[in-house]
Amino acid sequence: MASGLFTGRSLLLFLLSTLLSSVSAAVLGSRGNDNVPQGAPTVTAKNGSYYGLYNSEYNQDFFLGMPYTQPPLGEFRLQVPQSLNETWTGARDATAYSPECIGYGSDDWVLGNIVSEDCLTLNVIRPSTVKAGDNLPVIFWIHGGGYSEGGSRDPRYNQSFLIQRSVEVGKPIIGVSINYRLSGWGFLWGEEVAEAGVTNLGIRDQRLALHWVQENIAAFGGDPSKVTIHGESAGANSVGTHLVAYGGRDDGLFRAAIAESGGPTPLSYYVNASAWEPNYQKIVQLANCSNAADTLACLRTLPTEQLSNVFNSSGVVAYTDPVIDGDIITKSTTALTKEGNFVKVPFLIGTNFDEGTSFGIQGINTTEEFRASLSENTPMLTEEAIDKVAELYPDIPELGIPSTLHSRPPPASPYGRQWKRSAAYGGDLRMHTGRRITSQAWAKYGVPAYTYQFDVLVNGKNEYIGSTHFQEVAFVFDNTNGYGYENAVAVDPFANEPPTFDELASIMSTAWISFVHDIDPNSNAFSDKRGINKEGLEWPVYGMENPSNMAFNVNVSGLAYIEPDTYRGSAIAYMADNFEGVWGR
Repeated sequence: MASGLFTGRSLLLFLLSTLLSSVSAAVLGSRGNDNVPQGAPTVTAKNGSYYGLYNSEYNQDFFLGMPYTQPPLGEFRLQVPQSLNETWTGARDATAYSPECIGYGSDDWVLGNIVSEDCLTLNVIRPSTVKAGDNLPVIFWIHGGGYSEGGSRDPRYNQSFLIQRSVEVGKPIIGVSINYRLSGWGFLWGEEVAEAGVTNLGIRDQRLALHWVQENIAAFGGDPSKVTIHGESAGANSVGTHLVAYGGRDDGLFRAAIAESGGPTPLSYYVNASAWEPNYQKIVQLANCSNAADTLACLRTLPTEQLSNVFNSSGVVAYTDPVIDGDIITKSTTALTKEGNFVKVPFLIGTNFDEGTSFGIQGINTTEEFRASLSENTPMLTEEAIDKVAELYPDIPELGIPSTLHSRPPPASPYGRQWKRSAAYGGDLRMHTGRRITSQAWAKYGVPAYTYQFDVLVNGKNEYIGSTHFQEVAFVFDNTNGYGYENAVAVDPFANEPPTFDELASIMSTAWISFVHDIDPNSNAFSDKRGINKEGLEWPVYGMENPSNMAFNVNVSGLAYIEPDTYRGSAIAYMADNFEGVWGR
C-alpha cells in the first residue's frame, strides 16, 4: 500500500497547494470560483458549492479545509462558535487542508505544522463513485493531543486507508475529520469566562461541526442518521463528553461512538472557576488587560501572535480539560455516566494495556516516594485514601506494568525502582478506571458496548514503555506504511516488524469499519484481506455478569482473543467507587 494521500511529484504538488490554501481563500472571498478544474469532484452544500480533488491511487474524492463556522477572529475570538451565515455562487476551492488550530506541543512546533487562529474547518473523504443519495455511514474523527495540540492535517490521521479498506470489504463509509480550538483559545477558564458563558469552546466547536454534518453530509453521499463519532485520548474524552452533554440530551447528532483511550469520565480532576481564577488573572496581566472594564473583550483585541505568546508563556496555565460549566457539562461526567444520563447509543471503547507508562510518575524508588506522588497526581487525596491506594498497589513488580518489563528497573534507571507500581496506578487513574466505569454503565442500562485491550510492543518502544498510549492509532487507521511517523516525534511502528503487525491492522481496522457500517464490530471483522479467517471468534457485548474484552496481541495465535475484564479488579473498583468524591472526577 502506498503511504499517504499522494506520492512522489503529486505529494509535492499537494504540499504546495496546502501552503497556498489561505491565499486562495482570501482571493475567493465571499464568492465561488467559476473556473472549476476539469474532472474535479463537486458538491453543493447548504451554503454553496465546493470542488475537491480526485485521487486515482485510491479512487477517492477529497474535500478539504471547508469551514463549518464563521472564523473565530476579532469579536468572535473566545466566543461560542457561530454558524456560517453566507452563501455563494460558483464553487469554492476545497483542495487543501487548512492550517491547524494554534496549539503548543510537539505535534505543532516540532513537526512544523501550519497553524492559524482561522482554523475551524473539516474534511470529507469518500469513495469517488459515491454521490448524493447513496447514504453511506459516516465516521467523524476527533483528534487527540491533550486539548493543547494536534489537528486534522496530521498525516497519522489520514482516513484514506480506512475508506479504501471499507470498500475492499464491501462496507463503504465516508470519513470526516475536523479541527477545533485548543489550549487557551478553546479551553480558557475562570470567573469571567464562566460569567460570559464562553466555556468549553473546543467542545462547542466539535458540536457545531456535528450539526454541519447533519445539514450537509447527504450532499456528499453520506447518511446523517448513520454518523459514528470517533476519537483517541482527548478526542476520545471529547466523544465521551458529547455522550453526556446537556445531561445526556440526544440531539440526534450520531448513532454510535468509538473511544480509544478515553471516554465520558474526565481525564483529570475538576477545577472550579474561582480556583482557576489566578491563572486567568496572570494571562490578563501579561496581556496588559488588567485595567480593562471587560478583560475578555480586551483579550479579543490583541494581535494573534501576542496573545499566543501569552498563552505559551512560562508559568502560565492557559487552559483546562473540559470543565463543569452548568451548561454543556452540567455536573461531574462520572456521575452522569453512572446515573445513566448519556445518549443511549452503541459504544466501542478500549485502552492500551500499558497506558500508565505515559501517565505514571518516573523516578519513584521507595514507598514513601510513591505515597508522595499520589498527592502530586491528585492534591485533594486524603491520608486514608493514600493508605488504601498504597495497599491496593503493592510494591510487587509482577502485579504492575508494563508487561514487557519482567522485573524492576536497575538502580540507576531514571524510571525508578518502583516504576511498575507507579505506572499501574497512573494508567488506572487516567484511563482504565474510566473505561471500566463506562463499560459497566452501558451494561447496566442495557446499551451495547464492545470493549478492548491493545497489547502490542511496536517498533520504537522499549521494554520500559510497553504497549503505551496512542500506539493503537496506526493499526486502527490501517496505516501499515507508517505514514506521518518518521520524524522527530515518532518512528514507524511497523518498521522491521513481522507480517503479523499488518495482519492485526487489517483485523482492527475492519472491526472499526464494521462497527461504523453495521453497529457491530463482528461483521466481516475477523476475516481480513490478507487471507486470515477467524470467523469463529466473536467480539461479545460487555455484560455485568461476565465482563469481557477483546484482546489484540501479535504474540498470540489468531492475534485476537477474548479475555475477562478483571485485571487489577479490587484496585480499580475502589477507585471507581470513589472517583467523584475522593479523586474529584
